[in-house]
Amino acid sequence: MQHPTPNQNEKMLNENDFIVSKTDARGKIIYGNKTFIKISGYEENELLDAPHSILRHPDMPKIVFKLLWDRLQNKEEIFAYVKNMCKDGSYYWVFANATATLNPNGSIRDFHSVRRKPSKKALDVIPGIYAQLLAAERTGGMDASLRLLNTVLNDKGITYDEFVLSLQQ
Repeated sequence: MQHPTPNQNEKMLNENDFIVSKTDARGKIIYGNKTFIKISGYEENELLDAPHSILRHPDMPKIVFKLLWDRLQNKEEIFAYVKNMCKDGSYYWVFANATATLNPNGSIRDFHSVRRKPSKKALDVIPGIYAQLLAAERTGGMDASLRLLNTVLNDKGITYDEFVLSLQQ
């Protein structure tokens, strides 16, 4: 499947919209609710068994996804702001909560994510930080991006979780 070309058309979630999806342990989509399917612009059969990265927007720093996958692999919950790309190249922002679902033996069965509309406060802050992280990645790779993220957090005197959650309040 050809990856769409990004454009400047933004789709907005409503206050009461919730996007829900599940992926298998490798990140392939195994479920998406109607809101997820509709906003993505893909048909359900195009999404199922596709890697969740089908929605990855090039404005997203890789370090955010590394944090996400590291947390999930450690069976830890994570919150993050994500800019996703639709089939037609338009985009939408979400405030995502992702968790691992465990088998009775404690191994990871799949991943579950619930996403909603990010706050205005978050959208005033996150795109600028992500642009800086992307610039750092282009010149120094993910290590440079992680150093910059840690500098931002240290300057604010808070953890990643505290920062992300504070923007949604």
